[in-house]
Amino acid sequence: MLTDIAKWKNYKDLDETLKKELDSFTEEDYYEAFYTDLAFGTGGMRGILGPGTNRMNIYTMRRANYGYGQYILQTKKANPSVVIAYDCRHNSRLFAEESARVLATMGIKVLVFDKITPTPELSFAVRELKATGGIVITASHNPPNYNGYKIYDDFGCQLVPDLADIVIDEIAKAPDAFQIDVESFASLKQKGYIEIVDDSIDTAYLNKVKSIRVHPDLNKENFLVVFTPLHGTSSLLGQRLLQETGYPCIPVVEQMVADPNFSTVSSPNPENKEAFDLAITYAKKHHADICIATDPDADRMGIAVYHQGNYVLLTGNQTGAILIQYLAKYRTLKKKGVLFNTIVTSPLGAAIARKYHLDVISTLTGFKYIGEQAKLLENTEREFFFGYEESYGYVVSDFVRDKDSLQALLLCSEVACYYKNQGKTLVDVLEEIYQEYGYYHDHLINITLTGASGAQKIEEILNYFHNEKQSNFQGLKIVAKEDYLLQQRFENNQTTKLALPKANVIKYFLDDGSWFVLRPSGTEPKMKVYISVVTNSRHDSILRSKEIEQKVMELINHIKGE
Repeated sequence: MLTDIAKWKNYKDLDETLKKELDSFTEEDYYEAFYTDLAFGTGGMRGILGPGTNRMNIYTMRRANYGYGQYILQTKKANPSVVIAYDCRHNSRLFAEESARVLATMGIKVLVFDKITPTPELSFAVRELKATGGIVITASHNPPNYNGYKIYDDFGCQLVPDLADIVIDEIAKAPDAFQIDVESFASLKQKGYIEIVDDSIDTAYLNKVKSIRVHPDLNKENFLVVFTPLHGTSSLLGQRLLQETGYPCIPVVEQMVADPNFSTVSSPNPENKEAFDLAITYAKKHHADICIATDPDADRMGIAVYHQGNYVLLTGNQTGAILIQYLAKYRTLKKKGVLFNTIVTSPLGAAIARKYHLDVISTLTGFKYIGEQAKLLENTEREFFFGYEESYGYVVSDFVRDKDSLQALLLCSEVACYYKNQGKTLVDVLEEIYQEYGYYHDHLINITLTGASGAQKIEEILNYFHNEKQSNFQGLKIVAKEDYLLQQRFENNQTTKLALPKANVIKYFLDDGSWFVLRPSGTEPKMKVYISVVTNSRHDSILRSKEIEQKVMELINHIKGE
């Protein structure tokens, strides 16, 4: 660590902004910025902006891109190329151009969007432009002082662990960041190594999104959407999509502005109720039927539905269940359909799918695993039906191999309009689903533990549960345990092999059909606890969920020393 700090302090050409910040560091600042190298997680590389090996800056970007460039060259594809998109965050365009400079200097053709662009459009563009890979500069819905870097393969899918490991190995072998030579953006553009992606990709992408409609000719006269991109990348395409498909739309004007500070929201995350405050104010004024919010890089989407005088926020699991039932009822498939979810997604969507004779495949958390499985369906007797995560990520058609809030935006508008024409709200539809399948209550607990000490605490907590051998603890009766790090399932004193890849995740199954999962966030300084319960009544499901939460948190707090 001291060697790295000295290198940064002594580098004569250090970026002036970073140098000024470095000079103001305290001892604690130095430790947090240099105690480790910024690592790849479930969503790529993501971190706080600033100087240091554990921060997002042009130098950590250079090493990451050098490693990714080596991976691209190892594919041995003729005329390798990479598409690069970026969001509205601080330094996103700078990091996109820096990425282009590194790759182009290595002899890789780079195609760069000239404006902020939704992440799903990047996934689409990789295949549309027949590129070897793709990059998105984004930190999704993290706080404003974060940025990040996501990398894609030639199928528009984020790199799965086996491929990401190649990049990580190449980063480890890369020269010191200060020794990676890069030509200027202008000279590389002049030489033809860098090209700008024009607006035709926007149109091609939106045309594909429009193809997901089941009932394109709905009567939309008495239906109204309030839409907010939460200052992010869907500001242009989201509104354009609704207009071109005939859905009356009121934009949240203050949040249509690309703002890296997300000034009008405490958190630009549609999973959080507060993100909808301004949208709901608009909705009440204009008597809208539904509010739809997308996160800053436009891969996640949340909704608030007008019901009996109030706007009710639906969770990702609830929205997913409604969309699955609608598609299963009304969309015609050519082959046997496959629903994709994850091991922490509510079982409700899978129950609906199976009723309609669809296959269900559960993956690890991270849409790259769903994208990987979607690719495996090509040229088989089955087809992609729908993919989703509980964290507000959906894809209806796999021309995008990542979460796609634009597809979700259009389908949610259609579904809400369809049922309004029948005199129902989406809350009514959800209640009908619960009455048929049981009352599912799915709950997520985020335990924020920042910095080096926080990372150590998370490791201690997870290690306890990895090593815990009891069948019952805290009064919870465990019938099975799945340890994805060991790739083993423990049940009835027997051990079986799990087929999914290794991951630092533990899942417990209880005697009443409930389950809970513990996993570290791959992109934020958090540990996550997921709880899923189903009973015959809403009241009982909520009570049981709270009981499990209390018992699990008592144990976690004990491990934390609280």
